[in-house]
This record gives sequence, structure tokens and C-alpha cells, in this order.
Amino acid sequence: MFESRCGVCCNTCDHKEQWGCKGCLNMEKPSWGVCEVKVCCERIGLNFCGECTEFPCEMLSMMGKEYGYDPGVKIQQCREWMKG
Repeated sequence: MFESRCGVCCNTCDHKEQWGCKGCLNMEKPSWGVCEVKVCCERIGLNFCGECTEFPCEMLSMMGKEYGYDPGVKIQQCREWMKG
């Protein structure tokens, strides 16, 4: 079962309480602004990035790098969700 569009495990995310985040599946937009990955998935009707024929795309592969996050963790999580 997927928890987000990008591979973040929302149920264990450190920012959930800090930002009052309900997870991108349960809110129109994140509290910090627009998430292009969320917008992309929802625009083309995907549950999460792993369902995309372009997975992993450049957008997902770069997501969070500017803040010091490793996108590989989210990409691997999407791969796990793909296994069902």
C-alpha cells in the first residue's frame, strides 16, 4: 500500500506533526506549497510515481537534493510499492 506519490513513508515522517501534514494523498496541497511530483501524478491519474512509464524521472530523481535529502530512498520505496 502506497503512502505518498513520491515514495515518502508518511506514517513515519518526522515532518508529519511539525508541519501538520496529513500526507499528499489526503490533502489538496502540501502545507509548504506546491509539490510538482504530486501535481504530475494526479494530472496523469497515477497513485504514485512507480506506476509511471518514465519512472524514475528526472523530477523524482532530483526531488529534495537541494535540501540534502537522498532521492534514492524514495525511488527504492516506490519500487517496493510496485511489488504490491
